[in-house]
Amino acid sequence: MHILMVAARCYPFTGGIETHIHEVGPRLVERGHVVDVLTTDPSGELPVEEYLRGIRVQRVPAWPRERDLYVSPGIYTAIRRGVWDLIHFQGYNTFVAPIGLLAAIRGDLPFVLTFHSGGHSSPLRNAVRGTQHALLRPLVARAARLIGVSEFEASFFSARMGVPRERFVVIPNGAAMPAASAGVRVDPHLIISSGRLERYKGHHRAIAAMPELIHRVPDARLHVVGSGPYEGELRRLVATLGLEERVTIATIPGSERQKMADLLASAGLFVLFSEYEAHPVAVMEALSLRRPVLVNDTSGLGELASKGLCRAIARDANPRVLAAAMAEELEAQRVVPDWALPDWDDCAQALSEVYDDVYNDILTSRSRERVPLGGILSWPPETKARRR
Repeated sequence: MHILMVAARCYPFTGGIETHIHEVGPRLVERGHVVDVLTTDPSGELPVEEYLRGIRVQRVPAWPRERDLYVSPGIYTAIRRGVWDLIHFQGYNTFVAPIGLLAAIRGDLPFVLTFHSGGHSSPLRNAVRGTQHALLRPLVARAARLIGVSEFEASFFSARMGVPRERFVVIPNGAAMPAASAGVRVDPHLIISSGRLERYKGHHRAIAAMPELIHRVPDARLHVVGSGPYEGELRRLVATLGLEERVTIATIPGSERQKMADLLASAGLFVLFSEYEAHPVAVMEALSLRRPVLVNDTSGLGELASKGLCRAIARDANPRVLAAAMAEELEAQRVVPDWALPDWDDCAQALSEVYDDVYNDILTSRSRERVPLGGILSWPPETKARRR
């Protein structure tokens, strides 16, 4: 099948959706699919078109450059001009989704949608989420399948958008990371908090807990991994608390998977105090390397804790409580089991099966229509020729 994935961002950017596409795309190609990615480039600095690991990536402009709204009329134009067997929308929370969904519906193109929902640092954006969901519902309801990355996400959007739960399929993100390099050892005093540098991700809570944690565990150190608009605030907090020698903030490019694996494998504890995560790739990566994990008891994080994969702490815990929990985890030096976690091969296979099911449904539906003698069933209609 010829699949188009549509997302606001993809490689070389880092993040949950970016990692998802980077991992499942090539695996779908290995399974015989042709995969294109349509995405945006607000900077205007990336190639308009390139091939990455067997995938054709097309980028169109988006505005504004410094905000995560991704208003991109080029998404609509590209979808209307192209021919694919199926469109897979990756993520719903920018303008890319409604623009692309409208183009698919007007072009009578079948599509599926994975929500990949996340939090946001803007109180205004959070306040209008209900309205956003209501406006998206007529478009989302036209999807051939809806995909949640966790049971929490599927149930949440089923209720929020009034779409029957049976319309949803749950396909978790993968957890695969390269094995740690020879010689990498666990540092029992090192804590890692990884994810985009946004306030809702909760890195500031880990930093705020450090003075109390150092009182309990004198050699404790925190390494925050990521990039994003909240970096300046985090660095100012580090300076205000006098933690320059104990807290480091740096990013690791998404292409340097081995470097990230080695860092995670060396951690005595991984923490993520995010306000909202559907199925966090960062946590799954830490678990795949058998590192103990401490999270907020909320959303998909709480679901992971309920399965015994990590420990959860109340989302309103103050710095003293957080420090006590981190100290307990560091001192326990827990041996994390080799969990049977979902991997990216599982994810790609499940997606391939969804694509096949949708395509077979289309063929079955069209076979009921009267076909002229000598007519050939095809999707999309061949009159929609691709325009380069």
